[in-house]
Amino acid sequence: MGFEIRAAGPADAVGTAAVWAAAMPQLVKTAKGVEAELRAGRSRVVLIAVEGDSVVGYGNVYLPAPGAEAPRARITVQVPPADRNRGIGSALAEAISAKAEEVGARSLLIVVSDDEASKRFAAKRGFTIDRPMSHACADLARVPEPAAVPDDLQLIDYESADPRKLWEATVAVADGDPSGLSHAPAYDDWFATDWNHPDLRRDLSIAVLDGDQVVSFVTTTADPERRVIWSNLTGTVPAYRGRGLAKVVKSVALARSRDAGFTQAFTGNDADNQPMLAVNRWLGYRPTAAAWTAVKAL
Repeated sequence: MGFEIRAAGPADAVGTAAVWAAAMPQLVKTAKGVEAELRAGRSRVVLIAVEGDSVVGYGNVYLPAPGAEAPRARITVQVPPADRNRGIGSALAEAISAKAEEVGARSLLIVVSDDEASKRFAAKRGFTIDRPMSHACADLARVPEPAAVPDDLQLIDYESADPRKLWEATVAVADGDPSGLSHAPAYDDWFATDWNHPDLRRDLSIAVLDGDQVVSFVTTTADPERRVIWSNLTGTVPAYRGRGLAKVVKSVALARSRDAGFTQAFTGNDADNQPMLAVNRWLGYRPTAAAWTAVKAL
């Protein structure tokens, strides 16, 4: 075996970002953003595969909430296409699964690409294919004009937002994500890793307020060099659903991204999340790739 598995550190940011760019180019994962995650993150364990001076694979596990009963831990394993079929993914999957067991996880959740090799890889390691996912892209030059804000509510961007109110809204919607992929860490960790993330564009991230309460929001990360954005999380708190607020925040975010010089918007969704998929179709998103969540009991 010409590679080793070890813990990732800030000095590995450039190589780690390159792994993400090769494995999932639709995501916004800049080296500066990865470095900040590795410095500040306390809610996950990150391992990498290293060969010489090169990072050739990435794995992480999100730590279960303290005191959670029979927690399910979300894990990630990414290997660039050029480095696959060398045992790197297998070694990372084994190491990350062991870390998940060490921190008390009783089951695992992972995203698997919609190709036979990836699904075989997951099945061989005891995962059961679960829910369909989709990735989509919109041409920002063709997005519609923003939807109107209801008269009784207020539209702001994150430059004017109270971060604790945004975190409270994130907590309120995370469990409602049918894919199970949304993650709401403790406030201090969220503030360090999400609110202060270098890839976050607060001017392109939008919230709707009722009084001082955040009732709908979209968080936008951006890569200026590639001129692409990623909608990291779009959510409306349960009591305000059915009023078209997700369409409002996301249409404003995309229009502002267009005006700021970005050219493409990417997003990912559970394929059964029909309300969000309808919003995305209206915005001009078209599917670019498919994936699945997969689960495994420990």
